[in-house]
Amino acid sequence: MFYYLLKYVLLGPLLRVVFRPRIEGLEHVPASGPAIVAGNHLSFSDHFLMPAVLKRRITFLAKAEYFTGPGVRGRLTAFFFRSAGQIPVDRSGKEAGQAAIREGLGVLAKGELLGVYPEGTRSHDGRLYKGKVGVAVMALRAGVPVIPCAMIGTFEAQPPGKVIPNIHPVVIRFGKPLEFSRYAGMENEKAVLRAITDEIMYAILTLSEQEYVDQYAAVVKAEQAAAKGEKGRKFPRAPLS
Repeated sequence: MFYYLLKYVLLGPLLRVVFRPRIEGLEHVPASGPAIVAGNHLSFSDHFLMPAVLKRRITFLAKAEYFTGPGVRGRLTAFFFRSAGQIPVDRSGKEAGQAAIREGLGVLAKGELLGVYPEGTRSHDGRLYKGKVGVAVMALRAGVPVIPCAMIGTFEAQPPGKVIPNIHPVVIRFGKPLEFSRYAGMENEKAVLRAITDEIMYAILTLSEQEYVDQYAAVVKAEQAAAKGEKGRKFPRAPLS
């Protein structure tokens, strides 16, 4: 109930005024049945804009930090994400990754849409980074299509660290569904999972026209944070994931 109240009454209309989103390829999202929508991740606003334009409900795997923040702001953020049906995911460690996959498969087993950001974290510089293979594992185990999605303009509208977004036009572009039935039963083959993930990322890249970096975003963020700490701080911050 709260999800639809947010979408149609409280938040959705406001987002359409602020971002003026132009939607392309919405016909590629199936009207029913389970599917994964895999998108690039440029802004905190992505979590709200994609659900606002889709006709169906979509559940995202959201980072656990959104549910555990301190203070009034943290509690409000946690309330929002829980009320909207989003699933917290601990992004640290291999076992945490397996837990995220189990949660995602549970959503797909209900015949619902699952939203995934294969990069694993927001892009800090607007570029598209290497995807993690969890999306491929879920696509194969559930036997569902993957719809690539490109968020364009959200980085300029609300870059990392900016709380109040700029008024900036946004394009949300969906591509043709990708299906991987030819790899059925091969979800434990690392080379297959990497090939599927790279195909998904290439589809996103084609839609978004971003610059591509063949490294994990979290690794690049950590390296840059460490470099800044060495040059400008006596006690450098721990690398960010």
